[in-house]
Formats: sequence, structure tokens, C-alpha cells
Amino acid sequence: MTIGPRLEIRQSTTLVMTPQLRQAIKLLQLSNLDLATYVSEELERNPLLERDEGQDGAGGDTQVDIPALDQRADSLPPEADAAALVSSEALPAPETAPLDAEHAETYDAGGPADGAGRNGASFEPDERGIENVAEGPRSLREYLSEQLRLAFEKPSERLIGAHLIALLDPAGRLSAEPAALAAALGAPLEEIERVRMRMLQFDPVGCFACDLRECLAAQLAERNRLDPAMAALLDHLDLLARREMQELREICGVDAEDLADMVAELRRLDPKPGTRFDTEPLAPLVPDILMRREEGGGFRLELNPDTLPRVLINHAFHARISIGARGAERSFLAERLAAANWLVRSLEQRAETILKVAAEIVRRQNGFFEHGIGHLRPLILRDVAEMVEMHESTVSRVTANKYIATPRGIFELKYFFTTAIAGVDGEAHSAEAVRQRIRVLVEGEAPDSVLSDDAIVTMLRREGVDIARRTVAKYREALRIPSSVQRRREKMAPA
Repeated sequence: MTIGPRLEIRQSTTLVMTPQLRQAIKLLQLSNLDLATYVSEELERNPLLERDEGQDGAGGDTQVDIPALDQRADSLPPEADAAALVSSEALPAPETAPLDAEHAETYDAGGPADGAGRNGASFEPDERGIENVAEGPRSLREYLSEQLRLAFEKPSERLIGAHLIALLDPAGRLSAEPAALAAALGAPLEEIERVRMRMLQFDPVGCFACDLRECLAAQLAERNRLDPAMAALLDHLDLLARREMQELREICGVDAEDLADMVAELRRLDPKPGTRFDTEPLAPLVPDILMRREEGGGFRLELNPDTLPRVLINHAFHARISIGARGAERSFLAERLAAANWLVRSLEQRAETILKVAAEIVRRQNGFFEHGIGHLRPLILRDVAEMVEMHESTVSRVTANKYIATPRGIFELKYFFTTAIAGVDGEAHSAEAVRQRIRVLVEGEAPDSVLSDDAIVTMLRREGVDIARRTVAKYREALRIPSSVQRRREKMAPA
């Protein structure tokens, strides 16, 4: 045996992850918003790419644009027609203003700055006055800052109040203890508390509270309803949450009728007074796939055209500037052209993959779309991957952050993948369907016959679901359903 260098020839198969392959995999798992952002960045980097805005029929230098192998709509069954693409119409040119116009006396009510009529904007002169323009919504901090300037005169008190406003969370509660604020500002804790107690009475009343009890107490004090009995009730909100009515009556020194009135008054208060100033609109959930029922039966799938970034390769521009290109310029153009072709192919492949996976999911979960959640079948990534001849990781990326609009609502594609629960007769049941069945059983129980976890297990086994008691308890807690003891107290408590 000798030790020394030697030459060997070996043959092996490896997968090389090129940058293009990595980007193609990344595109699969992007949501429609992230994909639109990515395409916009590519349009800025690549001069050979342009967004497909439709043909306007305008004259001039006509470009020979080769349309991208775009995300064309597909359908289920395959023989159905693809969705038609609607071209946008050309926008009219804005009118030219006279040269002697008095621009200083002209009020701009928010028209398009570039002269293009967007969102139905008119190009006619706007005769509205500034007094007819509604004031924009104020935020919670702006509203409280206005009251702060009127309530305090000392600069130190205004400084403390400004810091308190900055520490508010969206619900109107303080996100830090007053002692920590006193240490940060170097001010006495008594002065911090004096300013905070006064600001507790700002509108909306209850902001700047450190906990729920203080928030409700401030609102009751503003209504002159903070008597000793109500204060004792606020001190024992944990007993109220557990519906310990008998113990609460003894602590507050009231009868059942008075306690019911006190609880009803608490329910009329606002535990989160700051939320009424939440002016941020909720982002709409835009589905990636549209599903509709065919007249002859079955369903048709197509990609949502509003979420598809359509790009074109400007071959005319490439041919015009490549004539005089030399050296580095020619290399740059070749690189940009290859990148543009790759992006077009990747977008097409992404669209085809999404449709193929969605079609298989709809085929597997046809009972859910026809009859409801009770017919949801167990499904895992491997089942779909084997049918569409893809890897499980690819199916996982395709179903991530993708939504489908169905006749039963908008669902994430991940929703249809559920684990299996064995059945008494050997047939597996979907875990999501079992959870929904538990919810229905609890909602339909009578006040004098609350179902325990053991009773739910017995009823499910009669329906053919072989499930353990601890599994029922786990599903119940995931659904945020209280225990049978807590539900019995809530149902027996006076309204």
C-alpha cells in the first residue's frame, strides 16, 4: 500500500443549480403581489422588456413585438377555451391650457399630474372650490395631539404627553410602563402619572390605560357609574371570564339582577377605544385562480388576468441598437435578451404549473366543491405530486401564497391539504372536516345538555370517525371553543 497522488476517472450525476434555475424556483412560490414587484424591477433593469399595455393603434414607429409566452388562462376540462385578453384603449391627449392662465388662482383638486385620465378622471376644468373638498381622516395620534395642545400649557407636560401618545398601541393602550417612561425622561413618576390620569379623559375615553381594568374604569367614571360594587367587579374580571357568578355576587354584595345589569353595562363599553381610528384599509385578497361551474357539469379553471404581469420583448428596439453595437455593448445586449427570454419562459411555466396543480386539487376535492366541507378528503403533497409528475417541493412552492376563488369562497391552495383520520369502517376522514363537525356539534348543543369531549367522541364514532378524546380536545382548543364546564356556565349565565 502506497500513499501518493494519482489520477482517477469517475462518472456521476449531479444537479447544478444555475442562477436562472434558482430564480425560476423562486418565482413559483411568489404571491401575485411579490411577482408584480419582481417583474417591475426586471422592467427597470432590462431595456428590452416592456409591459404589455395593449395595442392602441397609434401611428408612428410601429414595433414588431413578440408577445411573451404569457400566463395564458387554462380550464378544466382541458378542451375548454382560454380566457380572452382585453386590450386597453388609447387615452386621449390632454387639452393645452392657455398661456395667459392665472395658475396662482387655480386650485388643483387632485387630477392626474401627467395629463392621462386615470380612474375615470375628466379633462374638463375643475370648478370645485377648496371648501367642497372633504377633510381626510385623522389618525388617533393626530386627534390626541390636538387635545394635548389644548389641555396643557407647560412645555414639560406637553413633552410627557407627546411621549405617552407615541407609546400607544393600535388599541389605545400604553405599550410601556409609566415607571420606564419616567426613567427615560428623567421626570418624577408622580408627574408622569398626573399627566396620564388627565389624558385618560381625552376623547376617546380609556386611552392611555395600562390594562383593561383601568380602561373600563375610566369610561365608567366618565359616565358617573364607578360605584364600589362596579369597582369590585372590575377587580375580579377573571371571575367574570369564568362565569363565577355566585362568587361575584358575594364579592360585589349585589343580587343576581343587579349583577346582570352591571355585566350588561360593561358589555356596552369599548375595551379598545383606539381601534375606531384605524384608517388603514384592509388589503383585498386577490385570488390567483378563478373557478366557475360549467353549464354541463364540472368546473372551469383559469388564471386571474388581473394578477398576471404580461411582458413583451421589444425585438425591434434590439435590432435597431444592435447594428452599431460593438464589444461590451453587444455582450450587454445579448445578456439582456437572454434574460428577457428566460423571464418570459419562466412566467409561462409558472402559469402552467399553477393551473396543473390547481386542476388536480379540484379533481381530488370535487366533493368539497359540490357538497361542502363535510366531504373534504384527506390529501397530502405526495398525492398531487405523483399525479402531475412533479416533486413534492415543487407542489409545495406552487401552493404557497396562492388563492383560488370558488363558488364556496376564496381559499388558499394549502387549505385543501389535510391529514387523514382513520374511520371505523376503514375509510379515512379529513381532519378539517372532523374539526368542522366538532364545531357544528358544539353550536347545536342545548344549554341544559352541554357536550363533553367524551360525548363528542361517542357521537363521532357513531358517524364512523375513529378519534381519541385528546384529539377532540386538541381540535376544540384550536377552534377556540371553551371546555364543557366553561360553556355550561356561559349558557346558564343571564343574558
